Parts: sequence; structure tokens; C-alpha cells
Amino acid sequence: MIRQSVIFDVGKVLFDWDLRHLFAKLIDDTAELDWFLANVVTPEWHFQHDAGRPLAEMVPERQAEFPDHAALIDAYAARFNETIPGPVPGSLDLVARLDIAGVPLFAITNFGHEFWKAFRPTQPVFDRFRGIIVSGTERLMKPDPAIYALAIERFGIDPAGALFIDDNPANVAGAESAGIAAHRFVDAAGLEAELVTRGYLAG
Repeated sequence: MIRQSVIFDVGKVLFDWDLRHLFAKLIDDTAELDWFLANVVTPEWHFQHDAGRPLAEMVPERQAEFPDHAALIDAYAARFNETIPGPVPGSLDLVARLDIAGVPLFAITNFGHEFWKAFRPTQPVFDRFRGIIVSGTERLMKPDPAIYALAIERFGIDPAGALFIDDNPANVAGAESAGIAAHRFVDAAGLEAELVTRGYLAG
């Protein structure tokens, strides 16, 4: 059993993510962009893919509902990586420092299975991780207690020696309910201080 470990979320902890990053390139009018993201390609609709629903079902169904926006809905499927413009400042440096220090690294991410297959190969930082649980692959999403139980079992970790990092308060609470200490991520400086306090990194 792995006695000490750090478990990261991906979106908004390691990498910036927002549907707006893509669609601001495709819709010039701000009011139209806001309407589109509130009614067509919404976060709530997108989360169906995070939960395991295939794009082959989601996209045609949405295009039938909003035929005038069919091309933009296609862009969601084809250009999703553009919703992730780059890393959160400082976070990947902390990953590298933890890895160099010999701390076992894992991740639990709410991420669509197909989108993860396209995104993961573009980011060598994930080579530093011993295991990654993807919600769309498992058809389990944070903060469902089952996804944390799966992580404990699959990763072979002692929850008492693990720290989970996520920006979403509900996901933080979910980890804590599974016996895993958790840090609500705001920025890399705050996380670094927590990692030093808990002894994962030297001060």
C-alpha cells in the first residue's frame, strides 16, 4: 500500500479550461456568445460527456435541437482541445517538484473519455502520474463517493496519507467523506504552502 500520495484534479487545477476559450474565436458578438454558451453548448450539456455519454449520441441530438448552430456544435466535438489554452500558472512546476521528491502522483478528473484520449497525448506532464481515473471512462463523476473509493482501491493508496486537490468545493467534500484530506485549489502559491505544511515538499 502506498502510504503517502498526492491526487490532482486536472481542469482549473493543472490546466485552464473554459468552453468560452474556443467559442470566442468563432462568435464575434459578445451577447450572441453568451446566449450560445447559456443555451446550446452549455457546461451542463458538456458534463454529459464527462459522465460517459458518447459524442456520437450527444452531437446529432443537439444539432437536431439547434440546427442553425450545427457547425458550432461540430466544432465543440472537433476542437475541444482549444477549450484548454494552457496550464494554470505554477501548477506543473509543483507536479515536477513532487515527482522529483519521490511523492507518488495520481489524478481523478471529470473529463469525457473521447476528449481525454485527444488531450492526454499532448501533455507529457501526465507521464509523471502513476494512475489517472477519468470520469467519462469509468462512468463515475466527482463528487460521487464511488469514484474516490475506486481511486483508493485501484491506486493502492492509504487514504490517511493522501492529499486530494480540486477547485470545486463539492469535490473537496467528496474526498474528505472518503477519508482523504483535501485542499481547495485557488492558486499554485496556496497549494505550495499546503504541500510544505503537510510535509510533501521541503520549504
